[in-house]
Amino acid sequence: MTRLTIREVAERADVSLGTVSNVLNKPELVAEDTRERVLAAIDDLGYVRNHAARQLRGIKSAAIALIVLDFDNPFFTEVARGVEHAAAQADHLVILASSGTAASREDQALRLLEEQRVAGILMSPATKTPSPRLREIRSRGTPIVLLDRHRRRRDQCSVAVDDTSGGRQVAEHLLEIGHARIGIINGPRFLKPCAERRDGLLDVLSANGVEIAPLHEIEVNAMTIEAGETAMTELLTRRKLPSAVFCGNDLLAIGAERATLARGLRIPDDIAIVGYDDIRFAATSLVPLTSVRNPAYELGYQAASLLIEEATDSAHHQHQNLLLEPELIIRASTVANQG
Repeated sequence: MTRLTIREVAERADVSLGTVSNVLNKPELVAEDTRERVLAAIDDLGYVRNHAARQLRGIKSAAIALIVLDFDNPFFTEVARGVEHAAAQADHLVILASSGTAASREDQALRLLEEQRVAGILMSPATKTPSPRLREIRSRGTPIVLLDRHRRRRDQCSVAVDDTSGGRQVAEHLLEIGHARIGIINGPRFLKPCAERRDGLLDVLSANGVEIAPLHEIEVNAMTIEAGETAMTELLTRRKLPSAVFCGNDLLAIGAERATLARGLRIPDDIAIVGYDDIRFAATSLVPLTSVRNPAYELGYQAASLLIEEATDSAHHQHQNLLLEPELIIRASTVANQG
């Protein structure tokens, strides 16, 4: 069966190609009776279930979108699994996009997704302050749920993990096992999770009279294994090496382990290393990694459930700002003989 063309629609409705194009893309420019004639032509030709025809009638698609910072990070892969499960239960599809932590890419993704008339958008923002396009999209009726960003707002849902608590748990653990010289390898502080993890760590350390030496803190642009290896290699050249290093995610920590072992140092005897997220590779890294377990799957599932509820039953939907609690998982990278 051949694909229906815009010309066939125009001939059936007895209008110009330009009129059909306007109905498809800018229906507000077309007189109501003409618009209805074009819609009727699409119906007559068997295009009722077509994505474009559904859009013409103001019907949102059966897809929701997920915009994350970086799908190379297994944490977001796990989030996506939770989102997909919730979406499948509600008979929705999931469109995936990555901003790469760049505001320009995030803005482009938001624009394209709105053009596709997705039912709603889940996103982990690339900046601390919401972009103007985000506010515009919400004002035009597309629900947006913030992922991994906690907002105390009555007009929007958010689901996040208490990263400040996670940072505190790391500090308490390191102090408990006797560490007083602690280093940090972290991502950009404009990323809220990175800032909150650091803040939680520093709060507890400061309360116990422990300060981080400026030379023992490195901020990287990309939170990858390679970046962690490079940063740790640099850290190991500095005076009075830290006895423990907290890394802003597990990929950085795995890279830090590589650099430490390559220099002939022992983990945790010479340097203890802690990661964050507890990705699947954490337990099987070179030295099983102590890490803060983020409930990533639950994060995605809960956020998608809230989004779909808002998109399909806005009259009864109540906005929620959920904050999930992380859990420190202790392994051999900080305590010897741990599994």
